[in-house]
Amino acid sequence: MSDVAIEILSDHRCHLGEGPSYDGRTNTAWWFDIVECKLFEARLGDGSVQAHDLPFMGSVLAPIDDKRQLIASSDGLFVRDRASGRLDLLTHLESDNSVTRSNDGRVHPAGALWIGTMGRSAEQGAGSIYWFRDGELRRLFSDISIPNGICFSPDGRTGYFTDSRVNLFHRVPLDPDTGLPIGQPSVLYDHRGGEGGLDGAVVDSEGLIWNARWGASAVDVYTPEGDRVRTIRVPATRPSCPSFIGPDLDRLLVTTAWEGMSEDEKKADPNAGMTLVLDVHARGIPEPSVRISA
Repeated sequence: MSDVAIEILSDHRCHLGEGPSYDGRTNTAWWFDIVECKLFEARLGDGSVQAHDLPFMGSVLAPIDDKRQLIASSDGLFVRDRASGRLDLLTHLESDNSVTRSNDGRVHPAGALWIGTMGRSAEQGAGSIYWFRDGELRRLFSDISIPNGICFSPDGRTGYFTDSRVNLFHRVPLDPDTGLPIGQPSVLYDHRGGEGGLDGAVVDSEGLIWNARWGASAVDVYTPEGDRVRTIRVPATRPSCPSFIGPDLDRLLVTTAWEGMSEDEKKADPNAGMTLVLDVHARGIPEPSVRISA
């Protein structure tokens, strides 16, 4: 396990920090506290951080255009106006199932959002992974307990995901023009029995997969062939998801959480829930915009 230079981007201790993303047009990083229903906005130019209250549990933010963003939430997919923060429902997501909420997700290079759902209490097999583009919503995979690790190869031909309860990292061949599967998932990496759980992930410009390992104070790096080639120490027990940020996309934002910790565990882990930035000597790829209408 290696050490890198680390700074605290925000010392707000998120109950469940998740869903980080970066908007190069405004040099702004975004992430959520899912449980506390908050969206955080960090303007990297001046170091300011603002918390926006949400009327639901949000988990993923994706740019639509210069004026709008898409938020995946427990109440569906919402269009957010950047200037005012106004939220307009675009489409429901499992509105007939009060047990579930949204969780991990990311936008494919073709403009399609993959978004996972899970039980609010992580009920066994309650979740699914969906594909959304141009107003169409399709279920891709079901019987998932904690969908995580959703990310894509730079050419859009491979998708990655995991069920954190099972701890198998999967890859699946995709149509690069749509982001839809054209084959069945196979195992990329078997972490069953290993320390911690596979959580959120992002792919860098070389196609390497950066995965937060919940409960193990680590971010691991995998090749597209499934070899773990690097492990970076994180000064918080429960890192949840990484995202490359900055004008050169050369720094790694990592969200963390204190969800499930006892008071003694929280005292022993003073950075739990804080949002961190790591100097990892790698470069990411820009976040694609999501297509919401044909």
